[in-house]
Amino acid sequence: MARPGVALLVQRPGMPDAHVHTGTAALEQPSAVDATTIFDTGSVGKQFTAHLVLLSARRKLLRLDRPVSAFLPRFRLPSVTVEDLVRHQGGVRDAESLLSLAGFRDLDHYTADDLLQLAYRQSRRCTEPGTFLYSNTGYLLLAAILRTVHGTELQDLAAHWVFGPLGMASARFVSDPREVLPGAASSYAPTAHGWMRCQRPVALPGPGSLWCSATDLARWLTHLWTSWPAAQRLVHEDEIQYCAGDHAPYLYGPGLYGDGRRPGDESVFHYGHEQGFSAAALLFRSGLRVICLSNHASVHADRVADGVATALRGPAPGDVRDLLPRIVDDALDRSRAPRTSAPDRCREADHTVLGTYACEDVPGTLRLSTAGGSLHLWRRGTCSPLVPTGPVDFRGDGLRLVLPGTAASPHPGVERFTLHLDRAPDLRYRRTTG
Repeated sequence: MARPGVALLVQRPGMPDAHVHTGTAALEQPSAVDATTIFDTGSVGKQFTAHLVLLSARRKLLRLDRPVSAFLPRFRLPSVTVEDLVRHQGGVRDAESLLSLAGFRDLDHYTADDLLQLAYRQSRRCTEPGTFLYSNTGYLLLAAILRTVHGTELQDLAAHWVFGPLGMASARFVSDPREVLPGAASSYAPTAHGWMRCQRPVALPGPGSLWCSATDLARWLTHLWTSWPAAQRLVHEDEIQYCAGDHAPYLYGPGLYGDGRRPGDESVFHYGHEQGFSAAALLFRSGLRVICLSNHASVHADRVADGVATALRGPAPGDVRDLLPRIVDDALDRSRAPRTSAPDRCREADHTVLGTYACEDVPGTLRLSTAGGSLHLWRRGTCSPLVPTGPVDFRGDGLRLVLPGTAASPHPGVERFTLHLDRAPDLRYRRTTG
């Protein structure tokens, strides 16, 4: 039976390339995954955006220490530099994380400009200077800076400066989700009733939306490897200092995570997960390059690539063609279909509404209510039960809510609260009605 699959490419100096493909690129009209299949690589695209920023700095078209507002006057966060955005230290909330609060749903169409408007609403950092907060919006702003500096779209700049010179014929930053991409895979997730398509009508070049084949990603990694000076611990660290990131002990630099703990075996890498696709691109000082692309939502490319790299760097490296079936099997979700959560049974008639609340950084409103002695947050017309984890601290699905003061329980006098999403912390809500 046809199922989605994986494209794996391994390169080692002095050895022939190892290509392994499995599964189907598109289930509607079955076509096998092969060396020419292109995938959405998600956040793997960030290193190309960062690279274009570095190239612009080398050519004196911008300075990394310039404030973002010098290029984007509507950007309001003070003292945030271009380099801060590259390293995710700008204190910019991830705008996609805010969409559910603004009323957007998974299948709603929104554009890069919509997210930029959310970014321009933000008037203060949500983290202290120098603090890492992974933000796709920061890279969306970098794409806007490049457009301001060069007067051209990101795809055109990337094609002229990177893709064309390196022969990456399949690589493309997609700005319109309706665009037809020859040889493109579709992504799928298993359900109890068969396969479900995962793609949504969204394309955000800069932080993501790079479509590419494994072969062309290998051309990019080869370029990085051949231009990696022996005196540098990590790629481009003479231009961008790597900082502590969100996945210790790895550091983060120009759109790349870096591992410099083992001299002579340093590595840089990035993973991507986007709309059922996943991607991994790993480069080691030794010249080992591992690229894995998946259109199977339950087969994670990073796990496959990490497993292959670990095996090939072990004391008795084997043939990658023998490794792939075992590693893919390990990466598969063992359940035939994911568990589905119980339907939302909250009924407004059963709740006492405490008030409607608004935040200057996000359009739309939220509501708090109580039912059965428990606190609930209403957003997008749905209800999220909040579990108390302290006197004024509550947790829900992907969020943390903090009430002011030391009250032991919610009460009708709640005038404000602070909402923390994983990539959009410190949202301060005040009551507008009660």
